[in-house]
Amino acid sequence: MYKAAENRYEAMEYKRSGRSGVLLPRISLGLWQNFGLEKPLDEQKEILFRAFDMGITHFDLANNYGHPANGMAEENFGAILKSDLGRYRDEMFISTKAGYDFLPGPYGDWGSRKYLMASLDSSLKRMGLDYVDVFYHHRPDPETPLEETMGALSDAVRQGKALYVGISNYKKEEAEKAIKILRDNHTPCLLHQPRYNMLDRWVEDGLLGLLDREGVGCICFSPLAQGALTNKYLHGIPQGSRASREGTSISGNYLTEEKLAGIRELDCIAKERNQTLAQMALAWILRRPEVTSVLVGASSCRQLEDNVAALKNTVFGQEELARIEQILAGIQIK
Repeated sequence: MYKAAENRYEAMEYKRSGRSGVLLPRISLGLWQNFGLEKPLDEQKEILFRAFDMGITHFDLANNYGHPANGMAEENFGAILKSDLGRYRDEMFISTKAGYDFLPGPYGDWGSRKYLMASLDSSLKRMGLDYVDVFYHHRPDPETPLEETMGALSDAVRQGKALYVGISNYKKEEAEKAIKILRDNHTPCLLHQPRYNMLDRWVEDGLLGLLDREGVGCICFSPLAQGALTNKYLHGIPQGSRASREGTSISGNYLTEEKLAGIRELDCIAKERNQTLAQMALAWILRRPEVTSVLVGASSCRQLEDNVAALKNTVFGQEELARIEQILAGIQIK
């Protein structure tokens, strides 16, 4: 039976989410990859145990996480909760989401009340939980009234199925409306979860400022640009890697030769900071005062440990930032 490390809260840094009472670890663990059939359950356990032993209390899931079947990550996470981690439930901050294609037919996608409430019930069953700490709407729905979608989130809190609610992938104008509706419903938005990394900086065009003014936390996903901001692709795309598969977004969005040249320059700056490229990329996001936490994936305990080591140095000098900015100006996604 797993027993958590007694010193698990000594090294991790925590930050308040907006103007709430919730403290989140600066590094959180996302279960998008590696928690389906990609790895045996024992290896998944090792990663989750190591994360918790390092003070990572926040575990982020969604109804469509897990390869090859939607919901498999929640099922596996639920099995590990039942066998080992369940006695630490009150020390854990667990989130799930709904909003992407999950079921066939008209009730398994987007943002209707029908879909969201049914999805949350199913997620709770898969994980064996009475409630999640955060329930997100995963992406804006251009056709369902926002009042209906946010109303479903608010009712999830009232029904005791979620303690807090959040939104993900909402642009500034969409987020501003959603935040107001949730506040009027007396279920304020705890977190916004956007994609944010050195190559994809759309959140800087007003969203981060909005979240700061409204007292909403920000937890960033894809901080390493699906692996582009690591040493994995510095010398090209390895055969058999995720980026080498036809149709993947990483190669087209992040790994053009122009961008790889800039990423190699960033790697030189990281070496000067005695960091890996991945550690510098995480630190660069965490330096922003609006950012509460970053979500990392992990295929091994060592990878997770390397990412958490980014917290050893999140301070950048003005000259460093200027050099980085000059490089990013030529390679970021427009």
